[in-house]
Amino acid sequence: MPPPSASAPVRSAELRRHNLGLLLGELRREPSSRAALAGTTGLTRGTVASLLDPLVAAGVLAEGPPSRGGIGRPGRPLRFAPDGPVAVGVSVEVDGLVACVVGLDGGVVRRLQRRRDHRTMDAAEVFGRAARDARALSALAGRPVVGAGVAVPAPVRGTGPDAEMLRAPNLPLLAGARPGELFGRVAGRPVVVGNEATLGALAHLGVASDFVYVSAGIGIGGGIVVGGRVLAGAAGLAGEIGHVVVERDGRPCGCGGTGCVERYAGLPALLADAGADGLPGLRAAVRAGEPAALAAVQRAGTALGAALASVLNVVDLPAVVLGGSYTALGDRLAPVVRAEILRRRPSAGVEVLVSAHGRPAAALGTARAVTDRVLDDPDLLLRP
Repeated sequence: MPPPSASAPVRSAELRRHNLGLLLGELRREPSSRAALAGTTGLTRGTVASLLDPLVAAGVLAEGPPSRGGIGRPGRPLRFAPDGPVAVGVSVEVDGLVACVVGLDGGVVRRLQRRRDHRTMDAAEVFGRAARDARALSALAGRPVVGAGVAVPAPVRGTGPDAEMLRAPNLPLLAGARPGELFGRVAGRPVVVGNEATLGALAHLGVASDFVYVSAGIGIGGGIVVGGRVLAGAAGLAGEIGHVVVERDGRPCGCGGTGCVERYAGLPALLADAGADGLPGLRAAVRAGEPAALAAVQRAGTALGAALASVLNVVDLPAVVLGGSYTALGDRLAPVVRAEILRRRPSAGVEVLVSAHGRPAAALGTARAVTDRVLDDPDLLLRP
């Protein structure tokens, strides 16, 4: 008899991981009984039980009370346990930090927001303090941590612990930093690293299957989502919407170019044009109908619409989601953005939506990236 193929156990392990990830993905959408999961996925009830029962025993999943109605023995719906594993997402901003602890079902367990000017800090201080915040927040949650991620306001090469920040116009001291190495491990797990706007787009999956996400803070970032997946690009740099040029010989930008849209529609430009001290003051001035504030929003929305029209001419997607600081001005800003897009693309309809998450979107999307990684490799849930 010939010896068994050396690749057979590998294929078997890969199939098991695939099937378990499929089941956990269904449970992330909604609780479901073993029988219902078998019907949804096409797996046998025995296979479903053999894959999920160890996670029930480990406290990752929990059984609900038997469901009533239907024919036969009542099923017991499975859901992610309320005291089960969590992921930690941290967004390091130019002038602050947002962190959240999220369950595998997407529910937010804990959240932290800090104002902290990172422009004068070196990389070790920025990410060392972020790691301490993440550990403190996860300790307050009191649940096992299966992974952590950090989002940064700069293009990033790579996604793992050795990912490197590239140019960082608004945080020049961080250019070339490796956040995953400096952030360290949280609960012994390696860290996921990514651009804050690209990861912020992940928080909006379900709003539409195809959309462009654009987020404003000190700068402007973006993410492109097609078929429910964020496009990273060949080098992980897709979505640099803030540096789309809207005026060739216009205002100088920290990236070294001129006329980038973030110099006209980023938060500092909005505040300067409106003569406002901060976002709350600008929002109040807009609501009060102050001419300078309304004119500033009009100018910013027109510039942003022009930039997005250029992006949509390339990717041809049906929706735009405004996030970050734009959410505070969404009711005024969105119509201006949409009008400018339609002026430049009159034959193509577009929906302009306002994020429901606002500033925490990047941290939430980062936690989502961590849970996606865990569900793609569910054995992580059983490792000490």
